Amino acid sequence: MPDSTPTVPFSLSEPVPLRRGSLSERFVKCGKPACPCAKDPKARHGPYFSLTRAVGGRTQSRFLSAAQATLAGRQIERGQQFRSEVDHFWKRCEQEADRELSNPEAAPQEAAKKGGSKRRSKPRSEPPPSRKSKPS
Repeated sequence: MPDSTPTVPFSLSEPVPLRRGSLSERFVKCGKPACPCAKDPKARHGPYFSLTRAVGGRTQSRFLSAAQATLAGRQIERGQQFRSEVDHFWKRCEQEADRELSNPEAAPQEAAKKGGSKRRSKPRSEPPPSRKSKPS
């Protein structure tokens, strides 16, 4: 297999800080009528950072500090890069698998014979019980 894929910069045997999900920054209104944020969008409170991801089919979010948001952003970028490299690797593996299937010498000939399995299947259902006529 020609090696044109970027190499993964770490070993898969050791965990590294990667993250799935998204990071958002929000400025919010507090709801107090006398607060300037009620009328002026530039006076809204924040920024508030949240990390959101899917866990078991549900959305899970958590608030982060500005420092945590910076770190989580880098982790998300590395996670996206990792996923892209894995997807590219899968594509290359599938191309190799297709090449192997298209090569007639790739598969052993005895496996290609019809009825190559020595094991016989069991009947799906029992034959109906024999009917004996009752004497009248």
